[in-house]
Amino acid sequence: MKRSLLQRIEAFLKESDMPPSVFGRAAAHDPRLVSDLRGGRDPGFRMICRVEHFMNKWRADYRAGRVARVGDRRVRM
Repeated sequence: MKRSLLQRIEAFLKESDMPPSVFGRAAAHDPRLVSDLRGGRDPGFRMICRVEHFMNKWRADYRAGRVARVGDRRVRM
């Protein structure tokens, strides 16, 4: 069974330790993307492709050591 876009994004957020608003801004220039999807927004084909491309590129860059896990910048230790 295929997972929905929101399920794939939720898994990516855990994997990358990226806050939802940072993800939305980076993937689609929309900081409310994840909250809108959680609220029932139905993404179009271009949005799905854009988000999938961002996640795939981030994973490839992470494996190559070009990016690090983002984390929540509001929490300082």
